[in-house]
Amino acid sequence: MTEKNHLAPVWSQLTGLKVASGSGAIVTTVDGEEYLDFTSGIAVTSTGHSHPKVVEAIQRQAARFIHAQVNIYIHDLLEPLAAKLNEITPPSIDTFFFSNSGAEATEGSVKLAKAASKKPHIIVFQGSFHGRTAQTMAMTMAKTGYKAGYAPFPAGIYTSDFPDPFVTGLDEDATTKLALKSFDQVLATQTAPTETAAVVIELVQGEGGYRAASKAFVEGLYERCKDKGILFVADEVQSGFGRTGKLFAVEHYGIEPDIMVMAKGIASGFPFSAIGSSYELMEKWPVGSHGGTYGGNPIGAAAALATIDILTGEGFIENVAARGDQLRSGLEELAKAYPAIGDVRGLGMMIGCAIVDPGTGEPDAARVNAMLTHTRENGKVILLNAGTYNNIIRWMPPLIVTESQIAQGLAAFEAALKATEK
Repeated sequence: MTEKNHLAPVWSQLTGLKVASGSGAIVTTVDGEEYLDFTSGIAVTSTGHSHPKVVEAIQRQAARFIHAQVNIYIHDLLEPLAAKLNEITPPSIDTFFFSNSGAEATEGSVKLAKAASKKPHIIVFQGSFHGRTAQTMAMTMAKTGYKAGYAPFPAGIYTSDFPDPFVTGLDEDATTKLALKSFDQVLATQTAPTETAAVVIELVQGEGGYRAASKAFVEGLYERCKDKGILFVADEVQSGFGRTGKLFAVEHYGIEPDIMVMAKGIASGFPFSAIGSSYELMEKWPVGSHGGTYGGNPIGAAAALATIDILTGEGFIENVAARGDQLRSGLEELAKAYPAIGDVRGLGMMIGCAIVDPGTGEPDAARVNAMLTHTRENGKVILLNAGTYNNIIRWMPPLIVTESQIAQGLAAFEAALKATEK
């Protein structure tokens, strides 16, 4: 008799592996098999699985307080975490609200932008992924599969083009000009600046395919927002906390957003997120109009503080950048030998490879599926796909990954390329 499964079947499943433990970049199954995890729980386990300092911080806090509800108590890690985030975020960000997930924080950021600006509309970008709540699902433009069957959606969301040379077939400069022209057209034809509270953008798109926006596009968009009184919201849910080779993706672009959304890597796997802005913006948010039972959870705050201490330790981010360079250069070398690699993109250790049919240049999702199976079953390396057409293999190793582990991942990837050649 087959044992009944009481888990909801709505979760999609990549590997089916039943894991017993994890350490660093390695996960171990109940059968004792070890796998190199290059998914990091979708870019969450920034310090690797069960980093000793994070484990110690969680254990210590669990013995003191598990849940200190922030409307009722003010526990002694709230301000230290806010102060630490103030140190590492841009100067424009100095005040913080804590939530549990990226979607929750993103939705909160929209509420903050609307409350502060007194405007009803927001602009998002083609290829975006912002979450699975009603509001953030409506803001998600990565693929229809995330939204099909759930309409009608919240109103007041408008979409502009994201600069993607792989889509336009043009060089970066021409693609950037087209994307900025698209933004100007949205303001002229769909939502006037006087009605637009904010733009919400992933500077490096996640589910959309690990495409980094060009610097010229971000600069042009940022200037337009400042000129027209539109708040600039940086969704750093996936790109934050060292993932791009800097603590935050905004550092690559030299901008100071009005609002930042942070989650995933903030607490090494403990559910925790944050919205950051200036105090001037935050004080325009009516008291009691936003909240959450678990926001600022003491254990999550402890995990976040420990995570930030690790990420800001001497040489840590420099090593992330070095491993990212190693990964990218390795993939670019493989692209010279394998025409199926149509593009290598991203920043730091947030790298995507577009897999295409060498004859037509069309996305090849079937080959990606075969490659992911091969890397897992033969190379003991777990990778994940992304992109509108499911043809992007994304690389997001734990940030503590070693040089030899990057080499192992690249070897498994090349073996999969060879094994799936037609």
